[in-house]
Amino acid sequence: MSVLRPVRAGNAFEETVERLLQAIKLGVVPPGERLPPERELAVQLGISRVTLREAIRALQDAGYLDVRRGRYGGAFVTYRPPAPGAGDLRRVVADMGLEDLEDALTFRMAVECGAAQVLATRKLTREQREILCGRLEELNGAALQDYRRLDTAFHLSIAELTGSPLLAAACADARLRVSDLLNAIPMLQVNIEHAAAQHRAIVAAILAGDPEAARRAVAEHLDGTAALLRGFLS
Repeated sequence: MSVLRPVRAGNAFEETVERLLQAIKLGVVPPGERLPPERELAVQLGISRVTLREAIRALQDAGYLDVRRGRYGGAFVTYRPPAPGAGDLRRVVADMGLEDLEDALTFRMAVECGAAQVLATRKLTREQREILCGRLEELNGAALQDYRRLDTAFHLSIAELTGSPLLAAACADARLRVSDLLNAIPMLQVNIEHAAAQHRAIVAAILAGDPEAARRAVAEHLDGTAALLRGFLS
């Protein structure tokens, strides 16, 4: 979970809330699932358990988590992305602003193309290849209600497999900036099938060790997503 990286000491509470919200909104921890145990999570974030409890309590009050006590207790994710509705995309863009939308799409293009290029230059271990192919297989077999979450997991796995925490964090940030936009787009079967072919091309290029082909495949895929966004806005 690259999004659950250490926070800075100066704003530990605020950054802890931010990290947990990233993990929840990106579906790193799916709805109904439990956050990692408190002891592990505090170490992972580099904070005290007191700070972690304060952040979890705040997210519980905000409706993102349900904290249960007892042997099988913990902090369980209750947040579910809203179903797409007429006008949702326009409202999200209105809140964001067109300039910020274009900036977010440019940022995502830069970091995700870069991550794929970097990964294609690496000599991947058998385990890494299996992880990448496994993410792709999970996405291809996803039910509609799980598609966005598993699509996120696939894209983030490319950055994570590079071994660069900074790159993985940048890709998570880029995805988070467009997550509300993507959630507001209706799920179209033709688009899912088209995206599946593009995802396969991305993985094939990475496994073949072809950085330029990997970059092109990601760019084509993200261009398609951007075109779909603009189409629904027109």
